[in-house]
Amino acid sequence: MSSWNATAQPPREPDEDYWPATRQIPGAATQFVRDKEDYLENLSRDIGRKVGPDQYELFVSCDPAEAMQLQVEHLHPEFIAVHDIGTTSSRRLLAGLAAASGRATQKLVIRRQGYGMALASLDFVELPTTQGPPLRLYTTEVDADTHQRHALAHILLGHSRLGVVMVGDLPAHALAAAMQPLRDAMQKGPWPGRNLLMLPLSLSGALTGQVAQLGSAIGVTVRTTPPVTRPAEAWAFIAGTWARLREQLGSLGTTLPEIASAQAAAAAQPQSTTAFAQSAPAPLEMRAMPAVPQRSTPAATQPMGAREALLLRYTRRCLEIKGMQSVCVFDVAAQKPLAHAGARPGPASLASQGAALQAAMSAAGGVLGLSSGTVDAAMTLDTHHLLLRAVPGHAGLLLHAVLDKATSNLTLARLQLGRLDAVLEEPSP
Repeated sequence: MSSWNATAQPPREPDEDYWPATRQIPGAATQFVRDKEDYLENLSRDIGRKVGPDQYELFVSCDPAEAMQLQVEHLHPEFIAVHDIGTTSSRRLLAGLAAASGRATQKLVIRRQGYGMALASLDFVELPTTQGPPLRLYTTEVDADTHQRHALAHILLGHSRLGVVMVGDLPAHALAAAMQPLRDAMQKGPWPGRNLLMLPLSLSGALTGQVAQLGSAIGVTVRTTPPVTRPAEAWAFIAGTWARLREQLGSLGTTLPEIASAQAAAAAQPQSTTAFAQSAPAPLEMRAMPAVPQRSTPAATQPMGAREALLLRYTRRCLEIKGMQSVCVFDVAAQKPLAHAGARPGPASLASQGAALQAAMSAAGGVLGLSSGTVDAAMTLDTHHLLLRAVPGHAGLLLHAVLDKATSNLTLARLQLGRLDAVLEEPSP
């Protein structure tokens, strides 16, 4: 008889009353929720699962870039992405935003499914909104291997509702080479994002030519701001552009979250030094976005209403100048029209193109070594004159006017505009 047959025993059938011993599983405590809504509140369009006060995790079975692509295509989250070219300022911007809003910088860690190994790490801040979940603002400075880092950066920038590109102080030849990967990624696609905001950290005439080649082929709107030296200035342009997008898309039926300006109060006074050049991030002064009148709070909108009435009266007086076709007063930082009179071009076009002209003139003045603080310019086209000038007594506002060349006198029109400055000093009726 073999030893195998001698030792083999038939399997024992478990008793009906058999109950296995209770085992305690550490780290798997049952979590209780108040109701169904509390249970479902995490089923948002944000990417990742919250595992700590300042950390989210996403487990994947593919490369991080491919996983992120699938996530944004499935969830369609609304977010802002900040990209660096020739600088490393986006992380400082995030740190300043986090400090000003009293929130910690968040981290999204992409891990390998089944192993838990970290494949990539993305930093972002959560901007408080007036209603609903916070709005995420990502930096494209991703901790990952080189290939995945570039791929993730382009996915974030290409799928963001607003892509922000911070451009460092680079010579013309270096700037062209540094922007080539972004240009290639936009042309290769997919690139569903329709809005890019260029934030130069210094005056550069070469940037204007580079920007002109970026979005024209695929229909992306690219805006360039005057140079920014502090996070507070960068935030003012970002917040203003987001407010403008929210208004434009709202008229088309797309609702974007409104950043809560009341919660985005300043954490400290503006610093005199260049914050983007510091080794440690300085506290960020978060400027309130341009107020949007709300019907439910008429008392809060009275000051803005008085200002709008004054500017509207001013533009209507400007329209009385012979040959004037269209005139608009707009906020340079937000590229937002505040008052308009006349026909075409419309206020949105006058505001955006006026801001572009102002940025181009500032850049040209800097390259030539000339002061470019005050804006007062005239441009003659085939059939029209364009006038761009500062609005006295209203910092940050410009007037952009279009006159018919055949019926107007440019010199006389500029003199008459100067006399109308007195309208801005008149008390409100």
